[in-house]
Amino acid sequence: MQRRPFVDPATLVGSGKAREIAQWVRDLDAKLVLVLNDLRPRQRKNLEKIIDVPIVDRTMLILDVFARHARSREGKLQVELAQLRYRQSNLIGVGADLSRLGGGIGTRGPGETKLEVDRRRIASRISVLRRQLETVARQRETRRSAPHREPLVALVGYTNVGKSSLLNALARSDAFVANQPFATLDPTIRRVFLGGDRYVRLADTVGFITDLPRDLVNAFRATLEELREADVLVHVLDASNPDWPRQRDAVESILHELNLDSAPRLVVFNKIDAAAYADAPLSGALAVSAKTGQGLDVLRAAIDRRSTEAVESQRNAPTR
Repeated sequence: MQRRPFVDPATLVGSGKAREIAQWVRDLDAKLVLVLNDLRPRQRKNLEKIIDVPIVDRTMLILDVFARHARSREGKLQVELAQLRYRQSNLIGVGADLSRLGGGIGTRGPGETKLEVDRRRIASRISVLRRQLETVARQRETRRSAPHREPLVALVGYTNVGKSSLLNALARSDAFVANQPFATLDPTIRRVFLGGDRYVRLADTVGFITDLPRDLVNAFRATLEELREADVLVHVLDASNPDWPRQRDAVESILHELNLDSAPRLVVFNKIDAAAYADAPLSGALAVSAKTGQGLDVLRAAIDRRSTEAVESQRNAPTR
């Protein structure tokens, strides 16, 4: 941790602190340096001159985690697109390897040529990925436009709050669950019985995070469009995490960016079995445990009531 009146434009932390970090790396025989901040290309280049190990900033780390967890073809395409956009924005022509060494006036050095080749290859691959994702988006739109009897309810929330566990508990399914961030990257939809002859389609979505990198928001926009089709959003919070207010604000910020402020929603605190209290800490919120089943019947009733209200409201809305 470091407190500075301003960020050093050359090395982020200042040349003295950078040399101090380099000494720590040597003393600890470290193989990697992780930086919480997002590094500018020149800051990364200058730090790598001083610190002789790979340097990974926050966005690079998140992209790597997404890449490890992508399972479906769409998820892999989205992650690769985000990674290429990030690489594209970080290509710079500095240093001896990108110098203008050439054979005469007006000629270009091999370094600059390499930079342009890299840019062209990345731009070409991005175009291919965009076309493939557009095809996937059209297929998704076709599936969405098909007639469905049951309302669509989407689980949203910060990463690792237990959305997939809640989906499995409500639908008695076996969707992938792991105690790690971003275990779910692809929408998973299961049919949930509410009682009588009433069912809903329950969708599990990618978890959010504070200051989600812009490249990831753009890459996963097609997936997040699923939220627009939902009749009800169930905002899941982790009752066992004392940092839940910040996580809630991060999710609300992304929902605002997606123009979903007015979408009907329920607020649900999960993991109350691991919390120090059994009641939801927000007025009007529900308290449940996907692990023990506590509160799930109340949640089913609330989903039934809210989804019925949402469908009736849409049915009675004036048409243009």
